[in-house]
Amino acid sequence: MRKFNIRKVLDGLTAGSSSASQQPPPPQHASGTREPEIQETLQSEHFQLCKTVRHGFPYQPSALAFDPVQKILAVGTQTGALRLFGRPGVECYCQHDSGAAVIQLQFLINEGALVSALADDTLHLWNLRQKRPAILHSLKFCRERVTFCHLPFQSKWLYVGTERGNIHIVNVESFTLSGYVIMWNKAIELSSKSHPGPVVHISDNPMDEGKLLIGFESGTVVLWDLKSKKADYRYTYDEAIHSVAWHHEGKQFICSHSDGTLTTWNVRSPAKPVQTITPHGKQLKDGKKPEPCKPILKVEFKTTRSGEPFIILSGGLSYDTVGRRPCLTVMHGKSTAVLEMDYSIVDFLTLCETPYPNDFQEPYAVVVLLEKDLVLIDLAQNGYPIFENPYPLSIHESPVTCCEYFADCPVDLIPALYSVGARQKRQGYSKKEWPINGGNWGLGAQSYPEIIITGHADGSIKFWDASAITLQVLYKLKTSKVFEKSRNKDDRPNTDIVDEDPYAIQIISWCPESRMLCIAGVSAHVIIYRFSKQEVITEVIPMLEVRLLYEINDMESPEVEQAPPLPTPVGGANPQPIPPQSHPSTSSSSSDGLRDNVPCLKVKSSPLKQSPGYQTELVIQLVWVGGEPPQQITSLAVNSSYGLAVFGNCNGIALVDYLQKAVLLNLGTIELYGSNDPYRREPRSPRKSRQPSGAGLCDISEGTVVPEDRCKSPTSAKMSRKLSLPTDLKPDLDIKDNSFSRSRSSSVTSIDKETREAISALHFCETFTRKADSSPSPCLWVGTTLGTVLVIALNLPPGGEQRLLQPVIVSPSGTILRLKGAILRMAFLDTTGCLVPPAYESWREHNVPEEKDEKEKLKKRRPVSVSPSSSQEISENQYAVICSEKQAKVISLPTQNCAYKQNITETSFVLRGDIVALSNSICLACFCANGHIMTFSLPSLRPLLDVYYLPLTNMRIARTFCFTNNGQALYLVSPTEIQRLTYSQETCENLQEMLGELFTPVETPEAPNRGFFKGLFGGGAQSLDREELFGESSSGKASRSLAQHIPGPGGIEGVKGAASGVVGELARARLALDERGQKLGDLEERTAAMLSSADAFSKHAHEMMLKYKDKKWYQF
Repeated sequence: MRKFNIRKVLDGLTAGSSSASQQPPPPQHASGTREPEIQETLQSEHFQLCKTVRHGFPYQPSALAFDPVQKILAVGTQTGALRLFGRPGVECYCQHDSGAAVIQLQFLINEGALVSALADDTLHLWNLRQKRPAILHSLKFCRERVTFCHLPFQSKWLYVGTERGNIHIVNVESFTLSGYVIMWNKAIELSSKSHPGPVVHISDNPMDEGKLLIGFESGTVVLWDLKSKKADYRYTYDEAIHSVAWHHEGKQFICSHSDGTLTTWNVRSPAKPVQTITPHGKQLKDGKKPEPCKPILKVEFKTTRSGEPFIILSGGLSYDTVGRRPCLTVMHGKSTAVLEMDYSIVDFLTLCETPYPNDFQEPYAVVVLLEKDLVLIDLAQNGYPIFENPYPLSIHESPVTCCEYFADCPVDLIPALYSVGARQKRQGYSKKEWPINGGNWGLGAQSYPEIIITGHADGSIKFWDASAITLQVLYKLKTSKVFEKSRNKDDRPNTDIVDEDPYAIQIISWCPESRMLCIAGVSAHVIIYRFSKQEVITEVIPMLEVRLLYEINDMESPEVEQAPPLPTPVGGANPQPIPPQSHPSTSSSSSDGLRDNVPCLKVKSSPLKQSPGYQTELVIQLVWVGGEPPQQITSLAVNSSYGLAVFGNCNGIALVDYLQKAVLLNLGTIELYGSNDPYRREPRSPRKSRQPSGAGLCDISEGTVVPEDRCKSPTSAKMSRKLSLPTDLKPDLDIKDNSFSRSRSSSVTSIDKETREAISALHFCETFTRKADSSPSPCLWVGTTLGTVLVIALNLPPGGEQRLLQPVIVSPSGTILRLKGAILRMAFLDTTGCLVPPAYESWREHNVPEEKDEKEKLKKRRPVSVSPSSSQEISENQYAVICSEKQAKVISLPTQNCAYKQNITETSFVLRGDIVALSNSICLACFCANGHIMTFSLPSLRPLLDVYYLPLTNMRIARTFCFTNNGQALYLVSPTEIQRLTYSQETCENLQEMLGELFTPVETPEAPNRGFFKGLFGGGAQSLDREELFGESSSGKASRSLAQHIPGPGGIEGVKGAASGVVGELARARLALDERGQKLGDLEERTAAMLSSADAFSKHAHEMMLKYKDKKWYQF
C-alpha cells in the first residue's frame, strides 16, 4: 500500500497561503504593502566558472623527471595527471585527456618542453613555455607497446623501446618516426635462442653518442653501433634486469637484477661481469652465493671529482626482513646507508650539478617519489638529512574528512596563526635551501587573505594560508590531546562506537573575527576552543555530558512555554547549583546490564599543558542511553558574542553556554515543535530496531545491515566505512554505479523515517523572532531534514560579570517556516539587501590579567552585534534567506511572508549552498548532486549561473565541497588533492597573471673541457650526426601503420594565442625569431644573388678598365 506523504500537502498549503510564491508579480506583504525595491547589481556577466589551481600530493604517482638546468620537477600519475613543481609557490597541473597512466617522463632539458609516455602507447610533447602547458604533438603507436624512452641531452631524436624488443626513433620537433629501426633479432642475433623480452633500458655511451646500450628484461644487454647498424658487444646474465646506469667515462656500467644483485661490466669485456655484489644479502662463509634478495628496481651510478662515486638503489632487501619499511640504499665508498621510507618507493632521481653525462656528476641530492610523499635527501651532509618540503603535500597526512574555506578574513589572522604554528616545526632538516627552485611567481592580483581549514581522521585540524592561489600550512591542532588514549585494542573502553579513528572530525564551525573554534567528532563529541598566544596549564579540563535521546513521553516532555530543564553538567566547572535532569537517569550500567550515561571517549583527568594557539575551553560529549550509542552530530554552530554553542543530531538539539559551562537546552526535535508539530509520530522505544553498534556514526561497520555501496569514497579504505556526509542522515541517498541517481526528499515516504527528523542547519542571529516583534533580538534559527525552520529566542544577561552569574533564558518562539527538502543554509539581509553577519566579539587575549579600567569596560559591555538592523527604525525590515536541498526562499521579516521563492532542482538535490559576497554584492551559490553549479541573486533569487561542472561520483566530493566569498570554491578532488575553482568572471580574467611561469630563460652550462691530451689523442666524447643517420634522406620513411601522428591543441596557433605575461611574450618572441629566420633565409638568397651580380659587375668593370687603360682623357 502506498504511504501518504504529508509534506507535499503541507508544501501545497504553504505555497497557496503565500501571496508571493510566484516571481513575476511584484511580491506583496500580507498587509498588502509592496516589498521595497532593492537594487541588485550582480548580473550573469559577473559569473564564469573555471578551475584555478590544484594543491596537494599527486594521487597515485607513477613517473618522475627533473630538468637540471631549469630546476623543474615533473610527476606523472596513474590517472594521466601531470604535476610540475618549481620554486615554492610555482606549481602546475595538467591532464592527459585519455586518463591513461603515465609510465615515463623526459624533459627536453632547458628547452621548456617535456615528453610523456602513457600506458595506452601514446607519446605527447608538452609545451612548458606557456603558463598553462599544452600538448603540441602526440604519437600513437598502433602495433607495439611502449615500455621505455630515452632522450639524450641536446638531441632531438627520442629512442622508444617496445614490448617486442624493438627500438624506434622519433623526431621530437616534428613528432614523426624515423625509418631507422633497431630490431630485437638483429640486436641479439645468435646470442640467445629465445626472445629477450621487452626493452627495459636505453642509454647512449656518455663518451660516444654513436653507441647505444640496450637492456632487455631477460638479462641480455647489447651495445649497438648506430653507424654500422650492428651490435659491438652482447652481455648476458641469468637474472632479469630492472635498470642500467653508466659511469661517466663510458668504460663501465652497472645493472640491477631481480635477485637483489648488482653486476658491474667493463664495456670491452662482455664475457662476465667485473664485479657482482648483493648489497643486502647475507654473505655465506664457504664462498657460496649469497641468499637471493628482493629485486633492485633501480640503480644510479654518480661520480664525484674529489671522492668515491655514489651508488644509489631502491629495493634489494633480503626476504627475511618481513614488515620492514621500504628503503633507499646509498653506497658511498665503504659506507652503506639504508634510509627507511614511510611508503613504498615509486621512483627516485639523483640531482647533479651538471646536465652533461660525460662529466663528473657531483650529486648533491636524491629526490624520492613515494606512494604518498615526496622526499628530498641531502647527499652533501653527514647522515643524509632530508630537506624541509615547502610544497603543500601533507594534506592527506591523515585522511581529510571535512573542509571549510574562508576568503577575505581579518588581516591579522594569518600572521597570528603562523606565529603559533612556527613553534610546531620539526628539527633535524638539512640547513640548505630547497634545490628545486625553477620558474617565477605570478603577479598576485588578489590581495585579500584566504584560509582553508581541513579536518582529519586522526582528529587533527590544519589551518592553511590559501591567499593568491598558493597554499601553505600555518598551524596544526590535535583535538585528540584532551582524551585518554588506549594503548592497545584490549585496553580500549567498551563504549567505543568506532573501530578506528574515534577522533575523526566531522564538522568545523569557526568565527574568524573572534577566532572561536568549535568542532564535532565522530564519537559524538564537541570541543570548543579559544585562541591564545600564551601557554597555559589546565588543571581540570571543563567537561559536560549530555543525554540526547529520541523518545516521546507526554509525562516528561516540557511545555513550549517552560524554560527547558538542564541535564547534569560534569567536571565540576559549573558555578550554578545542578538542576534536575530532563530525562530519568540511571547509573552507568542500568539494571539489565546495558551501558548508560557513559560517553564514548574518556577525557584526561591529569593536568593538560596547552601550547600557544587553540586551547580547549570546553569538551561536550553525548552519552549512551539505555544501551543505545549516541547518534552522530549533524549540525554545529558557535557564537562568540552570545557565548553559546549549539549542536544537533537525529535525536534532538543541545544548546550550551560555554562561559558558564552549562547546558541551556536539551530537547528532542519533536519537542521543539511543541503543539505545532505537523507530523503524526508514533511513540517508540529508543532501543527498538536500532543497531547497538552505532551505525549512525559508522557509515558501514562490519556486521551491520547498511548496504555496502552507501558510501564509495576513495579517500581511504578505512574512512569510507565510517564517514559519509557531514550529515550522515540521508536514508535515501541511492548510489548506483558510483553516482547519485535519485532525489533524496522524494523517497522519504515512510512515517517512520519522518519521525527520525535530524537537525541539519543552525544559525545564530539578531533578527525578528515573532511576527509581532518591533525590534530584532538575539535568537537561534534551527533547520531540520524535513524542511522545517524553527526559531528559538535567546534572552541574554548584561555583559561583564553579570554574564557569568545570571542564566541565559532560552525559549522556543513558536515560529515555524516550511521548505521542500532538508534545510542546508540560512542567512539574513537588511532592508538594503546587505548581508547581516552574526554578532561577534572581537578577539582579545584571555590568558593575560586585565587592568582595572579594562574590567570596568567589560562590566558595561553587552554582546556586540554587527547587525545594522539594531540601529534601524522599527518600520524597517529584514530578509531571511533559507536554502534547502530542493528550493530557496527569501522570507520578509517580521511579517514572515515569502517574498521570493526559487525551485533549484526537481530531479536532484543540493549538496552545498552558501550565501557569499561577490563584487560588492551577495548571492546564493549551490552545488547539486547532478553536477551543476548554480548562483542566484539576492534577495530576488534570479538565476545568474547554471553550469554542468562535475558529476558527484563519490561522497568525498559531497563532504568537502564549499563556496566562499569573492567567487572562490574548493573540494577534495582525490584523497590527497584539493581542487580550487572560481565562479567569478573577474578572477577568471586575472588568472593568467596570477599563475606562475614554469620556463625562465637560463643559459645552458658550458660543456666539460676535453683537455689537451684527450683532444690530441681522441680520448674525449665522440659526437654523432644523428640528422644524417636518422633523417629521411638516409633512413627513409617509417611504416605509416606503425604509429599515427596527432597534432595537439597547443600547436603554433596555441602559442600565438598564449596568454599575456612573460611566457606569452617569449612565445611571441620565438615566433618572431622563426619569422626572422625565414626572412634571414630570404635575405641570404637575395644577398647571394647580389653577390653574383656584384661579381659579374666587377668582371665587367675590370674588362672596361683594361680596354681604356692606355687612352688619354681627351680620346674618350
